[in-house]
Amino acid sequence: MIVFDLECRAGGHRFEGWFGSSDDFARQQERGLVTCPACGSPDVGKAVMAPRLARKGNQMPALASPAPAPAAAVAAPVPAAAAKEQPVAHALPPEAVAALKAMAAVQAEVLKTSTWVGGDFAENARAMHYGEKDVVPIHGQTTLDEARELVEEGIEVAPILFPIVPPSEAN
Repeated sequence: MIVFDLECRAGGHRFEGWFGSSDDFARQQERGLVTCPACGSPDVGKAVMAPRLARKGNQMPALASPAPAPAAAVAAPVPAAAAKEQPVAHALPPEAVAALKAMAAVQAEVLKTSTWVGGDFAENARAMHYGEKDVVPIHGQTTLDEARELVEEGIEVAPILFPIVPPSEAN
């Protein structure tokens, strides 16, 4: 099976379609069997999509390095009026935007109760894991190799999903 992101040319609706092969999609489209589920238009084509590559079952996902982004990357969002002036190659569906905003809000709330430890993250996480320090929520920076070592030691860590500015660099 293959999944295509499809787009209704008449109404701009986006949806997924599952087909046995690329040829199967073409045959069904020629016969008028591929229609927009929102408006019923048969004027449907493949939309631009990112490839979906699956990992082998025996491969672990790589840990992302929680290195901070430059301050410009975490600046305030562009006002709506200014955003309209900039060309957008492909806008996210409203549901995706809402989900990202919700995740960012949850991260912001969690970070309010967490202590920034900067580059000493691995050292602090180990000390708490081995009972040398009280266990408290922390966040900071570490290298990918240090994060892997923490995981190998059984220390639970997770990357911060959205970039943050270290307190010493905040305005």
